[in-house]
Amino acid sequence: MNKAKILRLAALVLLVQSPLFAQKTSLKEAFKDKFLMGVAINRSQINQTNTEEIDLITSQFNVLTAENDMKWMHIHPKRDEFNFEQADKLMELARANDMFVVGHTLVWHSQLAPWVFKTDSGDTIGATELTHRLEHHISTIVSRYKGKVKGWDVVNEALAEDGSYRKSLFFQISGEAFIENAFRFAHAADPEAELYYNDYNLINAEKRDGAIRIINNLKNKGIKIDGIGVQAHWSLDKPSIEEIETAINKYSETGVKIMFTELDISVLPSPWNSPTADVSVRFENTPAMDPYPNGLPDSVQSKLAKRYADIFELFHKHSDKIGRVTFWGLHDGLSWKNNFPIRGRTDYTLLFDREMKPKKAYESVIQTVKD
Repeated sequence: MNKAKILRLAALVLLVQSPLFAQKTSLKEAFKDKFLMGVAINRSQINQTNTEEIDLITSQFNVLTAENDMKWMHIHPKRDEFNFEQADKLMELARANDMFVVGHTLVWHSQLAPWVFKTDSGDTIGATELTHRLEHHISTIVSRYKGKVKGWDVVNEALAEDGSYRKSLFFQISGEAFIENAFRFAHAADPEAELYYNDYNLINAEKRDGAIRIINNLKNKGIKIDGIGVQAHWSLDKPSIEEIETAINKYSETGVKIMFTELDISVLPSPWNSPTADVSVRFENTPAMDPYPNGLPDSVQSKLAKRYADIFELFHKHSDKIGRVTFWGLHDGLSWKNNFPIRGRTDYTLLFDREMKPKKAYESVIQTVKD
């Protein structure tokens, strides 16, 4: 027996001995009649460097999203250069485990390659050239993974908080046409793939209405859109269950599927009055902003479990409207919220702790199925 097989068997023994194995039902099994259960994975996991992490991913989830490796700066770093190595590995991991892949993301104002808006002389390109570049980017990537990526976050975070269009360079150069073109190009490259608009704070009324405007505009022009991706970067008390339910109902009225795409629940105080996911914003760390550096008290663990239970009870209620729930990271140690919006904090946002053991929150989510 070679060394790799020995290590894998040892990891499986540890898994069998862990509390996770004692759970009778995995997340994907528990919700198989409701909606898909997904997880965002990082480069190390795409490369399968940690066997225990891969076992946890494949045993618990049936949808994979690349946390970063399919964003423009990584997959299309230069105008005439595509880097498909990591995306190809993601497809192989998904194929080997019969998992649905979400392509994240085709068009986003952040994590872009520096050449996207520039001519060879350094000037800003015009609308016609931007359209050509969008078509080349989208068509090349979507065509390569036709039939492998089953759903695409076509456009990400194109709205400002008041529901108006974000004044990104995409919008400044092309107006809302860049959104329409992106969906057209994606559909042409793979007519069978599901196409989504994805954004954060879409529970908030103004931004929610802006997203509904995008959906209706595309539909009125005969442009395919299948789903709305609601980034669920939430806290212990915001948004309220009532606000989430209102949003579910209003999005459902447009005729698209609802995806909760980036679920995590921060237990830490926020420097803002409301949660956000604008990755460009940072604040200074203080003890008041990092109250649990050495572990989460049982009382807060219980609050987190109750919050997850309330959310998933609502998801159960509206499972006919929901296509997928994706957690943004596998376990607490990998959560981006440890460093956002304040670097160096210790957050506890997910269902598995830093040792990859299921938390009370995991048990509360599974219990909503049993109840």
